[in-house]
Amino acid sequence: MAASPDFVTGYARAMDDEELTDEQRGELRRRLEALRDELEGALEGSREGAAVVSLDQPIGRVSRIDAIQQQQMAEASRRQQQLRLGQVRVALSAFDAGDYGYCKSCEEPIAYRRLAARPETPFCLRCQGGRER
Repeated sequence: MAASPDFVTGYARAMDDEELTDEQRGELRRRLEALRDELEGALEGSREGAAVVSLDQPIGRVSRIDAIQQQQMAEASRRQQQLRLGQVRVALSAFDAGDYGYCKSCEEPIAYRRLAARPETPFCLRCQGGRER
């Protein structure tokens, strides 16, 4: 006999609400530390590409417009990386405080699958969906 969809959904939800194991916590901490190092390196490496384009450069108008557009895209990318780096640092601080893996909104455990996909997330899927609406 096949399980009803409600039973399967409820079982999956119950599995998602379980607290993290020590092994999962260790893996997620290592991933956060690696992500922090990667983002810090990317930000350091992209500093030059986001520098302001000098109008005194001896290049044509189209090339200057292209250089300005490239600079703006690099700066937007840096802002995104800085935002994510901040989230990673907050998540690592939560590890140190013993609060990692709990939703900042409802205080329920965040599903391991969600943390595996985005280890710096501060919200469970349900609360994140509510925030996006």
